[in-house]
Amino acid sequence: MLVSPRILFNHCYGQYGIAAINVFTLEQVLGVFRAASNANAPFIIQTTPVARDYATPELLIGMIHTAATLYPDTVFAIHLDHGVEAHIGHALESGHYTSVMIDASHDPLQTNIDRTRRVVQQAHEKGIWVEAELGVLSGVEDGLSVEAEMARYTQPAEAAFFVKETQCDSLAIAIGTSHGAYKFSGGKGLQFDALKKIQTVLPGYPLVLHGASAVDPLEVDRVVKAGGQMEKDAKGVSDDEVRRAIQLGICKINIATDLRVLWARVHREFFRDYPNQFDPIAPGKVYINELEKLCTRKFEAYGAVGKAAELIHAIH
Repeated sequence: MLVSPRILFNHCYGQYGIAAINVFTLEQVLGVFRAASNANAPFIIQTTPVARDYATPELLIGMIHTAATLYPDTVFAIHLDHGVEAHIGHALESGHYTSVMIDASHDPLQTNIDRTRRVVQQAHEKGIWVEAELGVLSGVEDGLSVEAEMARYTQPAEAAFFVKETQCDSLAIAIGTSHGAYKFSGGKGLQFDALKKIQTVLPGYPLVLHGASAVDPLEVDRVVKAGGQMEKDAKGVSDDEVRRAIQLGICKINIATDLRVLWARVHREFFRDYPNQFDPIAPGKVYINELEKLCTRKFEAYGAVGKAAELIHAIH
């Protein structure tokens, strides 16, 4: 069942988290839907501009809708992640997306507000949810002063002002993570004091955590042993941190890097162990099965298992 994020977030706020999973390929779409069906967990499936350029929007959306018919008990939203105005306009006109994200976080505050407000006006005319971003999502670098570190985070007063001015429906905030395999440096994790302050000024408002992959060190180690090149100290967001963040208003948890690390591990190990193979279906099947396990672990960690049935009951 395709639903608005509003329904997902109203149901999950403060209780459990919604995994928002970026997909590029057929194998990823199948793995995510299979896991969600078996776990009876609601989720958000996301496409990025890069994914749309790679597979075309039509193929991506076609695969997602087909998977939904194969797994009719799933409850999910379709989200455009990290879009700019051109991507958002196309997504809104397509009629397939339940939500879009405008990423103007690297602009000055007023420019971010102006761009976000325009997207909100266009999307709300079509009943589409809008996610925006405020703060610098680049991690915390070693050697920075406390003041410099804090300047990277989303400021609570700015967050409240931004939401009021733009009327965006959810907000991705910067509380220490980054995109890619290196979420933190210097041993620092999520900055819960900053998150608590944001929740205080935006009570009940759905917050979003980008860069939330765990980057399992066991997976990284297997990639390296199979011939890959990844730093063994790559560090992600732990399940315990995510669970604590959910209690403080984080409703949507973005996952992308973990799917990529898993893809690298599966394919490197497969062709190392079966060097005579050249059929893409063989490692593809392994990847689907492994991705199903990964997504199931996410749903369990975020407390979402069994919640799809509750949502369907609440809707009806």
